[in-house]
Amino acid sequence: MGRILAIDYGTKRVGLAVTDPLKIIASALDTVHSKDVLNFLKVYMEKESVEAFVVGMPVNLDGQATNNTSQVKGFITTLKKAFPEMPIHLHDERFTSSMAMSAMIASGYSKKDRREKGNIDKISATIILQSYMESKGM
Repeated sequence: MGRILAIDYGTKRVGLAVTDPLKIIASALDTVHSKDVLNFLKVYMEKESVEAFVVGMPVNLDGQATNNTSQVKGFITTLKKAFPEMPIHLHDERFTSSMAMSAMIASGYSKKDRREKGNIDKISATIILQSYMESKGM
């Protein structure tokens, strides 16, 4: 059984989260620079079995594209070229950054840790993955 890997793509940083092999729990994996994400994924997938990607799709409250939507679509095109056999699922990422901040506060993260943007990105990816899993009844 393979894992599902979630990607919260940003032009500077990319938050990554992954399920356990049984697809029960979503956990933060890492935050990497956007230029390094494909190499990170290739190395990770040499060690771990991944059966699908879930990419957070940025949309406004009304469902319309945001300023970042075109960059995410461009990344998805690149991801499909790098991993042509891998299914890619898009999932709404509205409110994930604010939910990540709330989760960090509730978990007792210090102000210093909450200011670290990489922490927000990987927690956002975890929230995207958990939401995807719930929507699929996992």
